[in-house]
Amino acid sequence: MYRKHRLLYSVGALLLLLVEVLIALYVHDDFVRPYLGDLLVVILIYCFLMAVSRLKVITALLLVLVFSYLVELLQALHLIEWLRLQESPIARAVIGTSFSFWDLAMYTLGATVIALAEWLSTYKPNPAV
Repeated sequence: MYRKHRLLYSVGALLLLLVEVLIALYVHDDFVRPYLGDLLVVILIYCFLMAVSRLKVITALLLVLVFSYLVELLQALHLIEWLRLQESPIARAVIGTSFSFWDLAMYTLGATVIALAEWLSTYKPNPAV
């Protein structure tokens, strides 16, 4: 059973990575890239973590959410300038360049989507008597 889930998480992570790369390369709008991209990256990191570990759902979900919030906090502290990487397009894409409460909201929404999906995947309704 664990192998099956590990494979599903691996495929999910690879597909989401592909979507994120396509968004980064080809989408330059005011919704998909800044909002949907942030929501999807939380799911991507979660799928990767679940594919390579035996963490419980809640543990992995909280780790991903704390990590995402930490990255956003480091953006608020201008980490990219401290590291002198502001000219690097890869660093700018991975680390980010500016803090936004909307990003925190999208990370939280992504975590909520994960929690709902995980709950639905294990939910077994009682048959009506």
